[in-house]
Amino acid sequence: MIAYQPKDIAGKLALGFLKNPLTSVLGIALLLLGFISLQVMPREEDPQIAISGGAVIVPMPGATPREVENVIVNPLERKIREIKGIKHIYGIAMHNVGIVNVVYRIGERREDANLKLYDKVMQNMDQLPKGVMQPLVKPFDIDIDIPILTFAFYPLKGEKADYETLFPLVRELQQRINAVKNVAKTTLVGAHKPQFNVEVDLAKLSAYHLSLGQIMKAIQSIAVDVPDVKGRTKNKKLLIFGVRNAIDTVDDVKNIIVAQYMGSPIYLRDVATVTRGVDFQNFKTAYVAYKKYKTLEEARKAKMSPVKQQITLTVAKLAGSNAVFVAHDVLKVMEEYRDKFRKAGFGFITTRNYGKRADDAVNELVDHLLITIVIIAVMLIFALGLKEAFIVTLTVPAILAVTLFIAWITGQTINRITLFAFLLSLGLLVDAAIIVIENIHRHLHAHDAADRSMEEILVEATDEIGAPTNIATLAIIMTMIPMLFVGGMMGAFMKPIPLNVPVALVASLVVAYIFTPYLSYKLMKKPTGHHHKHHKRHAESSGSQGAQG
Repeated sequence: MIAYQPKDIAGKLALGFLKNPLTSVLGIALLLLGFISLQVMPREEDPQIAISGGAVIVPMPGATPREVENVIVNPLERKIREIKGIKHIYGIAMHNVGIVNVVYRIGERREDANLKLYDKVMQNMDQLPKGVMQPLVKPFDIDIDIPILTFAFYPLKGEKADYETLFPLVRELQQRINAVKNVAKTTLVGAHKPQFNVEVDLAKLSAYHLSLGQIMKAIQSIAVDVPDVKGRTKNKKLLIFGVRNAIDTVDDVKNIIVAQYMGSPIYLRDVATVTRGVDFQNFKTAYVAYKKYKTLEEARKAKMSPVKQQITLTVAKLAGSNAVFVAHDVLKVMEEYRDKFRKAGFGFITTRNYGKRADDAVNELVDHLLITIVIIAVMLIFALGLKEAFIVTLTVPAILAVTLFIAWITGQTINRITLFAFLLSLGLLVDAAIIVIENIHRHLHAHDAADRSMEEILVEATDEIGAPTNIATLAIIMTMIPMLFVGGMMGAFMKPIPLNVPVALVASLVVAYIFTPYLSYKLMKKPTGHHHKHHKRHAESSGSQGAQG
């Protein structure tokens, strides 16, 4: 037992953990929790921002833009404005359709916002005019609309892609990637689907007294897969037979009967040209460019085209999942298909890898964090001494470990802003530990240190600076609180700073009060008592000589 009884929480923590055998276990556990949190926390380049909104699409066939505006857009805007949390409403009136786009304030929960919008539209269905079709409520899904990976598939030889061969391969790969864990959405850009193209000759159509509607109905009636017919016989046996698909080749399409004229059939080949190709009515074509050839002349000399037709496959992840892990799993699947594409005469390149960018950004900031810790340690050696600097430096990883663990269990992701918050608070984190170790150093070199136990010196030194250190840390935390109330995109983007800096500062106090005295007890010693006694005797003799004089 020590004679000194602490009054502040700082001294009480120091006393409780100073000789406790679990203190070292607690320190190791904190470091392990921080390391695990750093490895498993979802990594992203930028923090996630909750953006919610949607579009209400109301078709009204035959209506003019003015009619759509008066009977659909304006009434719908008035009703939607009754919803709380809406920031902007944009109405669009066009021929046959009205569209109202709704944007909610930053931070509104997307699920709640979508439900409110859908509920408001459904409540007012009875107020829609006659001739209006069922409204379509289409929410924005910003979480999965931004891809983390994009791949460009292109022909290895030649300049024009053979979509009849390429498209089925990419479709198969897309289906395989959709099954990867935490993949939310895949899309194809610049893809042209293989199809039969029917180009109708209007002059021949007029000569046969036919309409385009008749041609369309004739094609639609036969452009289906004929199903297998299955039934049961009287003796409970299955009877199965199949009918061959009616359309397999261009000739099958040409031989479709579209009408009868004076008792003779009119075939599709009589009024149209039928070819096998791709959906050329889709004008969205994508190209891949090579930086190797800066000009067209350089490419021609190398007998290569600087651009090639390609299909882009985009991959988006689920909100809150780790972009690094998802990207790794998808790339593993891509490598499995590389040989298959090469045999078919196609290659692919990764044109966007958000997972790698996020991982590189996080690793770079972690490296800078370690460099900063080393710089602080070197500075403390000259200011406090080797052992004192070593003790203060050991507290920094424990503080960061606590902050990382709390950020992980509260659902945060590790990104550039989160780590920037750690870098910002790093200089503040060592303040408490420096104050404690400096006061311990002063007490150890006091004139009465030799007459007191090491435990009493450490507890008293820690308790002595507890109150002012707590107030100073609280004042710094209060300067961060206003950032929580910053609205808009900037407030949501910078939110990890006011969330993590106060946590780090509170953790720095607790770690300083627990581990700084504990490490000082293990690593530091009191100066020899002879030094203090010698000075005491010298002071007494000087005093007696002065009295005699």
